[in-house]
Amino acid sequence: MKAIRVRAFGGPETLELCDVPDFPKPGAGRILVQMMAAGVNPVETYIRSGTYAKLPELPWTPGSDGAGVVESLGGETDGRLQPGQRVWVAGSASGTYAEAAVCDAGSVFALPDHVTFEQGAALGIPCATAWRALMQRGGAKAGETVLVHGATGGVGVAAVQFAKAAGLRVLATGGSEDGRKMLAGLGADAVFDHGAFGYVEAIRTATDGKGADIILEMLANANLARDLALLADTGRIVVIGSRGSIEINPRDLMLRDADIRGVMLANTPAPELAECHAAIARHLAAGTLNPVVGHTFTLSAAAEAHRTVMASGHAGKVVLRIPSDQ
Repeated sequence: MKAIRVRAFGGPETLELCDVPDFPKPGAGRILVQMMAAGVNPVETYIRSGTYAKLPELPWTPGSDGAGVVESLGGETDGRLQPGQRVWVAGSASGTYAEAAVCDAGSVFALPDHVTFEQGAALGIPCATAWRALMQRGGAKAGETVLVHGATGGVGVAAVQFAKAAGLRVLATGGSEDGRKMLAGLGADAVFDHGAFGYVEAIRTATDGKGADIILEMLANANLARDLALLADTGRIVVIGSRGSIEINPRDLMLRDADIRGVMLANTPAPELAECHAAIARHLAAGTLNPVVGHTFTLSAAAEAHRTVMASGHAGKVVLRIPSDQ
C-alpha cells in the first residue's frame, strides 16, 4: 500500500510517498480502516520538523485524523462497528497519511451518511480541541459572548458552530475576506479583520464596552496582550495556539478578576476526551456541526498540504484525499 514516510526530521520535503507492506488483521481491540481522507494538523508539521517536545521513532507516518471504511476488526472490539461501515477516526497507531491505518477501537466512530469523508477527516483534533477549549476549559454558558480570535481554521470553524448551538453570542476574526465571509455564513454575529487598524476598538464597541466573557486564542504570542483589553470582568482567555513568547501586564488580569487557561488536547483526561467525541457525534447527527474543508490535496502532495496548513489567511480545513493519484 501507499503511505507517507518521514525518514529524517526536517522541512516539508521530508514527506515521502512510499510503498509499504499491507497491514495484517488487526490485534484485539483494534480496527483496520481503509482511509479515504486524512486531516492535516499543525502539530504534524511540528513533529515533522523535529521541534515538537515528544518525537516518534523514525520512519514515521504522520496523521491522527481521518475518515474511511472499516476493513477488518480485531478479536475483542466492542461491537459498535462492522466491516464496510463508514467511520471517522480520532487517533491512529500507524498514522492516517496512508491507504490504511490501524486504530484503537475507542478512537473510531460511525460517520453519518450526510457527512463526506473529507469532512470526516476534519473532525478529530480540531473539533475535540474546540469543544475542550470552549466548554470544558472555557466553561461557556448560554447568553455569554465569545470571541474566537483567528477563527478561520479547523478549530475556529468548529468553535463558532459549537458556540452558536450553545446559545452564545459569537464574535470572530479572520485574516482574509473569504475567511470572514465563511464565518458570517456559519452564523457568527459579528466578524472582524484582525489585520485592520482599530479592530480591537471595533470589537469593544460591539460588546458595548463590556468585553467578551470568553476569548479563544489561536496565536497567543501575537494577540494575548490585546486580548486582555477585550476581556469582560471575570472573563476567561483560553490559549489554543502559540508560536513564541509575549509580554503582558498582569494588572489587566487583576482589574478584571480574569483567567488565562491553556489547552493541549493530549493532556485531556480520558473521560473528558470521551465527552468531546460524544459531543462531536451529537452535533454531527443534529446538523449543528458541519466541517468546512478549505483545501484538499492528494496523498502525494502532502508536502504542499503542510505548507498550506501553516500559511496565514487560509479558510477551512486542510485535507488529504486518499488513495493517492499514482
